[in-house]
Amino acid sequence: MIDLDFSFFVQFVNFIITLLVLNILLFGPIRTIIKKRGELMAEKLGKVEQFTTQADAKLRDYQAALADARKDGVEIRHGLKAEGVKEEQGILSAAGQEAAASLKAARADISGQAQSALGELKKDVEKYALKATDKILGKA
Repeated sequence: MIDLDFSFFVQFVNFIITLLVLNILLFGPIRTIIKKRGELMAEKLGKVEQFTTQADAKLRDYQAALADARKDGVEIRHGLKAEGVKEEQGILSAAGQEAAASLKAARADISGQAQSALGELKKDVEKYALKATDKILGKA
């Protein structure tokens, strides 16, 4: 059996004193350092989460701005394309009118030249007819 004598109480007091000294000199500072480290880690983790949230928000804003810019670019491209088609139609219309006017003028000029040549030929028809009949009849 266990014998509880005076040495047991001395060892118990010695154990308590050692425990208090170790708590003051070793365990207390270690617990304080661990607590400070935990607070520092929690602070850093909060900053990382805040930075991640801000980065995600900036990325969403960037993507939204990029989508808006693409949409605006498509609208501008369609507008410029429509404007180009209208200008093309105007140019083709003007060229068609100019070609029609040139064709009409050329036809009028050709018609005038044909009438002039016909008039000259009519004047000389009698002379050519006499020459032809003279050749046919052998008087030439």
